[in-house]
Amino acid sequence: MSRAFAIGVALNAGFVLIEVVFGVLSGSLALLADAGHNLSDVLGLLLAWGANYLGRRKPTGRRTYGWGRTSILAALINGVLLYVAVGAIAWEAISRLSRPAPVAPQTVIIVAAIGAVINTLTALLFLSGRERDLNVRGAFLHMAADAAVSLGVVAGGIAISLTGQYWIDPALSLVVGAVIAYSTWDLLWHAVELSLDTVPRGVDSAAVRTYLAGLAGVVAVHDLHIWGLSTTETALTVHLVRPDAQVDDDWLHGITHELHARFGIDHATIQVENGRGNSSCRLAPDDVV
Repeated sequence: MSRAFAIGVALNAGFVLIEVVFGVLSGSLALLADAGHNLSDVLGLLLAWGANYLGRRKPTGRRTYGWGRTSILAALINGVLLYVAVGAIAWEAISRLSRPAPVAPQTVIIVAAIGAVINTLTALLFLSGRERDLNVRGAFLHMAADAAVSLGVVAGGIAISLTGQYWIDPALSLVVGAVIAYSTWDLLWHAVELSLDTVPRGVDSAAVRTYLAGLAGVVAVHDLHIWGLSTTETALTVHLVRPDAQVDDDWLHGITHELHARFGIDHATIQVENGRGNSSCRLAPDDVV
């Protein structure tokens, strides 16, 4: 995956320079808007690449979970950067609608067509890993959306060439911004959820509780917590009340195996209680964390 990030960064950084140069020469705000968007994508790819690298580093005495959550931070920052880019695009586009500037449509068409090819190739680099990692899925969605936006800019250039209406360029910039905002919202909200330790999408907490409650000898399940250690790893902690139970490593290992196989939970910590004694677990109520 590091190779995919490296190729993606190189292709898109080179294309940003092309768009800026020809956007200025042609006077096209749509090209410059797309260049700003692609620059934020390059930064996003760099963030995701760095998080991917840090996530593979081993835990330490101080960072006992390693650096996995940097992938969540990267996804969050990436989403925020994209919305900042959308705001800048919209601000300039609205001001230009009342004062449309001349645009060289042929240049816009050629450069945008190159962008469609580059973004499509970059999206394909992340096609296989998009289901396992939020950052990789974000990279894939952004590149796929960029390819569609570039095709839209091509269509806009053709429309300007046929009609001579320069207002089409800033109007198209607003459409570009709307597409970016729409495609980014789910990624940003997903990152916010993970940063707040919400149960990761794809994990049914009720089904997990039902499975644990149905284990042999278990009479109660409490203090169940499920959260994302990173954009790819899920953790769980739980207390199981099992009267008269002896410590059984095979039983515990079987549970952790099933949690991984059924629910994709990678890191499970299980505390077994026998329910005896004068004091009950203070974490038993569902409203206590």
